[in-house]
Amino acid sequence: MPEDSKNSCIFAPLNNRKTLTMKTNRLAFYFCVVILVITVSSCVTQKDVRYLQDMPTYGMPINESLEATVAPFDELRIYVLSNTGKDDELIKPFNVFGANLSQNNNNQGMGYLVDANGNIQFPVLGELHVEGLTRLQLQDTIAAQLIRNGQLKDPLVVARFLNFKVFMLSSSGGKVINITNERCTFLEALSMAGGLDWYTRRDRIGVMREVNGKRVIHYLDPRSTEIFNDEFFVLQQNDIIFTEERPYKFFNSNLNTVLGFISSITGLATSAVAIFSIYKMFKPGN
Repeated sequence: MPEDSKNSCIFAPLNNRKTLTMKTNRLAFYFCVVILVITVSSCVTQKDVRYLQDMPTYGMPINESLEATVAPFDELRIYVLSNTGKDDELIKPFNVFGANLSQNNNNQGMGYLVDANGNIQFPVLGELHVEGLTRLQLQDTIAAQLIRNGQLKDPLVVARFLNFKVFMLSSSGGKVINITNERCTFLEALSMAGGLDWYTRRDRIGVMREVNGKRVIHYLDPRSTEIFNDEFFVLQQNDIIFTEERPYKFFNSNLNTVLGFISSITGLATSAVAIFSIYKMFKPGN
């Protein structure tokens, strides 16, 4: 056998082993690069999640013009009282559900239901159109009509919402939020729902409500103080808040599973390269 052939036979396994090692190292390098890219791209920073990032230290004025208004199918409790304290008999016809304010929590199912046209049937006064009125405007409207009709000289009208609730939908489930007062802001609702997790998109939090007979979706971003001037900041009855998750939540939530899967694939690929190299090494004719 020629000397060159002998040398080739001796060094062939070494060359094949070196090639196999290089391929394995290259595969491991690619694996590390992929993991690094995924990890860096999935990092959540404070800028992504911190609320009201541009809030000035001197504060911001409160927009009092934003207030919940009466809508069809709302349920209202309305009491008529007298500021003089001398018209007990005159106010009785207007209080079919009683005028004891301390009983608010005992008769939650008794109130005036706003019909589809935005009207209620009120004792003595008859049909009243109340849709679009705030609670204070509703009180003033009824009081003014009682005075105009000469039924009471100095009435005190108290109105309350009985069915003020909003709904929260997220990937972790849904929640009904019952509001105990007549004013609930977007931020208050998020707080009552338990807040937002790190994987919720702050720039795509939707609020859906009925406006002029249509369902409208509006998106709010709690990271900016711009929400204070948004017409959807103060919630209305039956508003639906829904959130979107970041696309890499599944990866982060199942990181160990994903890493194990990638490691298995890498191991199979390495084994395949080794088997193929050995096969080439001992292939007849080499």
